[in-house]
Amino acid sequence: MKKLSPHFWYSKSQRNGVFFLVLLIIGFQVVIASYDVDFEDEVSMERQQQLAELRAEIDSLKKARLNEEVFKIYPFNPNYMSDFKGYQLGMSTEEIDRLFQFRETGRFVNSAEAFQRVTKISDSLLDKMKPYFKFPRWANSKKNHTNRKKNKIQPATVDINLASKEDLKLIAGIGEKRAETILKYRKRIQGFTYKDQMNEVWGLDATIVENIWKVFAIVKKPEIQKLNINTASFKEVLRIPYINYELCKAIFDYRDLVAEIQSLTELQRIEGLSKNKYDRIVLYLLAE
Repeated sequence: MKKLSPHFWYSKSQRNGVFFLVLLIIGFQVVIASYDVDFEDEVSMERQQQLAELRAEIDSLKKARLNEEVFKIYPFNPNYMSDFKGYQLGMSTEEIDRLFQFRETGRFVNSAEAFQRVTKISDSLLDKMKPYFKFPRWANSKKNHTNRKKNKIQPATVDINLASKEDLKLIAGIGEKRAETILKYRKRIQGFTYKDQMNEVWGLDATIVENIWKVFAIVKKPEIQKLNINTASFKEVLRIPYINYELCKAIFDYRDLVAEIQSLTELQRIEGLSKNKYDRIVLYLLAE
């Protein structure tokens, strides 16, 4: 029996063709596999780049939102502004230093215009900062008083006992309420007889009192209705300014003791009655 050849029935040329075809198929497989790997790598890198850009954009938005929340500006007094706030608002180091040097002298800026003169900031930056400036009331009062001085407004009278509320409001430190308080007290004591009676008005400090007497004076003594100390009742005397219950009782005890007070100077004998208090109460009394 005839043996089969090792390569079956293919001829040599056929075997070479089959071998070449196998090599070609293997080559294509290698190329395709390599292309798939490169393509996947390329897609992966592109995807990573897109994710990185998206992440950067998200971080940027978060940072912007955070800055908006952290650097939200609230009304503030520029006299006490920190260098950080000045930088945050757009001021230069030189502009901030000018403000600090000015404040070291013990002075204050009382308006946006004064702030610009001191710091020398631009008009555009002033327009940006001005809505957030918050000055104390006394600064505005001082500014209003300065404007009144420039206009040279004078009161209708220099007599403190004739001055109106509008006249009093021309004085530095006196507004609507203080003017009304002065007028009420003047009515209660029936007019100012002594300058130091102004110190008795509630809410007036020494500076305001001094400012009042720079403009006004006691031109004419007030006409005060007087009570006869020998015939007045206890309640009538008690209603007199400067006389409290204890002093009123002491006066009537003395009157009962002497039967009739011949002269008001006798009241100086009452224990505990000061010279100042005596000068006040005799304005409202007479002895007949």
